[in-house]
Amino acid sequence: MGILKRAISADASAVAIAVDTTDIVGKIEKIHETSAVVTAALGRLSTAASLIGYSLKNKGDSVTLRMDGKGPTGVLIAVADYKGNVKSYVSNPVVEIPLNKYGKLDVSGAVGKQGTLSVVKDMGLKEPYVGTVPIVSGEIAEDIVNYYASSEQIPTVCGLGVLVNPDLSVNVAGGYIVQLLPFASESVIDTIENNIRNISSVTQMMSQGITMEELSLRLLDGLNPNILDESKVSYKCDCSKDRVRNALISLGRDELNSMADEQEETEVKCHFCNKNYLFSSDDLRKLIR
Repeated sequence: MGILKRAISADASAVAIAVDTTDIVGKIEKIHETSAVVTAALGRLSTAASLIGYSLKNKGDSVTLRMDGKGPTGVLIAVADYKGNVKSYVSNPVVEIPLNKYGKLDVSGAVGKQGTLSVVKDMGLKEPYVGTVPIVSGEIAEDIVNYYASSEQIPTVCGLGVLVNPDLSVNVAGGYIVQLLPFASESVIDTIENNIRNISSVTQMMSQGITMEELSLRLLDGLNPNILDESKVSYKCDCSKDRVRNALISLGRDELNSMADEQEETEVKCHFCNKNYLFSSDDLRKLIR
């Protein structure tokens, strides 16, 4: 179980959210059996989804981040609810590429830079909001910042980090987002920019024991911030047999008839948690009826 904290400046012109996703990313590695660089990439995207999901206003709201950079990982998907809980999926969980020029996991090389980042917000309206932007770096945090600047015109700073142990387990993982409201003054902007310049990377700070409350307040240091609220976050898949049943119905009569004729039992696996759902030929014929 991770922890998320949201802080707000005294004049309410700036908000900072910080989240510890170590347990979430650890579960991602176990479920999807990811290699180190894929753990880092999917972990960063899932952390971003948690932060964005918690920014949504209403119960039942959700956000889906879909990143397709045409790199060896293929498509990465992370879905978060309004509380910041996450589930995620990657097309190719095992990618082995050299370290980058800094001697670190080459997330950008694994994700690729030739595709798009799509953000789909389902807020209970007739149609979900969809924003799609070109990938600018593949490092994910920079792409999140670019999305907000291009699609929502919200000045945003984002930091994401995943530190993977030699045995492929997750040492620490987390991230933060700072966003400004339109009435934020130049002095507020200058203060936040100075704060960002003077902090270490997310993984360095977490390795040194910083709490999410301390991090969210440090991001707004000098603006008399207070903790606004918090949430306990986890890897949470909401799949069920009813959902799978509805998905099968959407295939149509012909496809279901074919599946029922070809084999006595059909297995459907959830991409997000690997849970298996079994449907007999009789079950499929009932769906047809």
